[in-house]
Amino acid sequence: MLPPWFASALAAPRREGFVDAGGCPIHYLDWGEIDAPGLVFIHGGAAHAHWWDFLAPLFTYRWRVVALDLSGHGDSGRRAEYSPETWAAEVMAVVQGAAFPGPPVLVGHSLGGLVAIHAALRHCLELAGVVLVDAAVRPPDPDDPPGGRSRAFRSPGTYPTLGEAMEHFRLVPEQPMVPPFILDHVARHSLHNTDEGWTWKFDPAAFRQPRLQMREQLAAARCRLALLYGEHSAIVPPGTAAYMSDLMGGRAPVIPMPEAHHHLVLDQPLAFVAALRALLLDWEHSAPREPA
Repeated sequence: MLPPWFASALAAPRREGFVDAGGCPIHYLDWGEIDAPGLVFIHGGAAHAHWWDFLAPLFTYRWRVVALDLSGHGDSGRRAEYSPETWAAEVMAVVQGAAFPGPPVLVGHSLGGLVAIHAALRHCLELAGVVLVDAAVRPPDPDDPPGGRSRAFRSPGTYPTLGEAMEHFRLVPEQPMVPPFILDHVARHSLHNTDEGWTWKFDPAAFRQPRLQMREQLAAARCRLALLYGEHSAIVPPGTAAYMSDLMGGRAPVIPMPEAHHHLVLDQPLAFVAALRALLLDWEHSAPREPA
């Protein structure tokens, strides 16, 4: 049996649609009152908007929540080439299409956080803030050159049935503590049926670009910023979090989530909701700290 909070969230009413971003259809989901303050969720690599299905309704008491599929992911279109600039432009196309009553806050997990940094750098005046969720900006490492590329998600499999395909769903990086009903939900929405069988929705070409570094962009961003990261994250260990705090001038909240791993929106969903609610309400009632 599903927990009542999860079942209730999935049953919450929502809107759905597409916006055009440079000739590519970008799919989005939309919850809450049209005239409420805006909150935009951006998923991680190979993920999709439905990662937020069971979280977004828990914010609609105060905010209107929109979650999008970046191009090459979910139900959005594919492109010949992908870049952080293009993905950030897609986010802003969704923001403009939503016509929020004021600048929204972007919340980006993993790759989505790096895209949000790029949006913050180019569209600061159009945003109320950016929350990075276990999105890593690492110190320079000679063993990880700028031209390095992600090796994950290169060869997606194809399976004869949905059930068999779902059995092959894996988080990257893998981690413990994610409830099976949450994994089943995100796995089901990660797949589509093709002439060859069931396969993953993401475009492998989206992961053939150089690994995003974003050090200079994070240091230059002047939006209100915050970082939430998993206490046991394999992607954002404490040293990386401290480095990112320095890049943000020591003026941004940096919040470790107890007992959470990289996919903290899956393994600690209610703690994530509580932490983000508190942060957003604090931002509404306080002024940003000026750079030192």
